[in-house]
Amino acid sequence: MNIKVRDFEHTIQKFQLKTRNAGDRLAWFEYEGKVITRTRRSHRRGDLPFSDKIRTQLMLNEEEFRGAIQCHLSKAIPSPITKS
Repeated sequence: MNIKVRDFEHTIQKFQLKTRNAGDRLAWFEYEGKVITRTRRSHRRGDLPFSDKIRTQLMLNEEEFRGAIQCHLSKAIPSPITKS
């Protein structure tokens, strides 16, 4: 599954990931002050390579990842990242 940069940005906003620009665009999820998961993407435009790596780094299966990208809500409740 290929995703676009705008899909990645929409997904990190939806899950309220914190971000920082470095050599790549870094994003991480904190829960109760602890970093639970992190991912990154390159600064290129268009389709992102390694979208499977992004999905697994966010601890989502393919169905959850596809649903997060296709969902037009501004915030995912509850976050699948924090499930047990």
